[in-house]
Amino acid sequence: MFRKVICNSFVMIFLLLMGEAPMAAENYQILFDFGKTDAANEWQTVNDGVMGGISDSQINITSEKTMEFFGTLSLENNGGFTSMRSTPKNLNFKKGDTLVVRARGDGREYSLNLYTQRRLTAFSYRAMFTTKENEWIEVHIPMDRFVATSFGQTVKDQPLDPKEVNSLGILLGDKKAGRFKLEIDWIKVIKAK
Repeated sequence: MFRKVICNSFVMIFLLLMGEAPMAAENYQILFDFGKTDAANEWQTVNDGVMGGISDSQINITSEKTMEFFGTLSLENNGGFTSMRSTPKNLNFKKGDTLVVRARGDGREYSLNLYTQRRLTAFSYRAMFTTKENEWIEVHIPMDRFVATSFGQTVKDQPLDPKEVNSLGILLGDKKAGRFKLEIDWIKVIKAK
């Protein structure tokens, strides 16, 4: 037993020195997983139809217990975006937290959006990420990478207060008309120490 403890300690020291030590389990908090058949009820789509566009999207829970966000992006009628958003709830974010999304996409660029309780039109805090076609990736986005936006344009002097975030979403607005699909396994937060 003593020999096993010593061996495990050396392995952990080696991993720390190599910068590959696993994150302690207590630092992770699962925000959304999709193991329940009604998990899609926590999400809604918001498309450019709110401004005259004709893009469409849907949400589906798969038999593999992942969530698919899919549809067609159209640039017609001044459109050009499609998104999904979680229903508001207390997410308990704080400065220094990092969001992690495990996703499989289509090679397109999406944005992870954070929404606050403040009722500002078309306002969110946004961070971009690029998917790899048909390949699972983990996207790590620290809170300090999110930028205030309104109608897709950067807004100055609107710093993010993580405590105010009560919803998150994913948006596609890459100005490339056509079909899209993003599959999400889970969304977690790595809590700041």
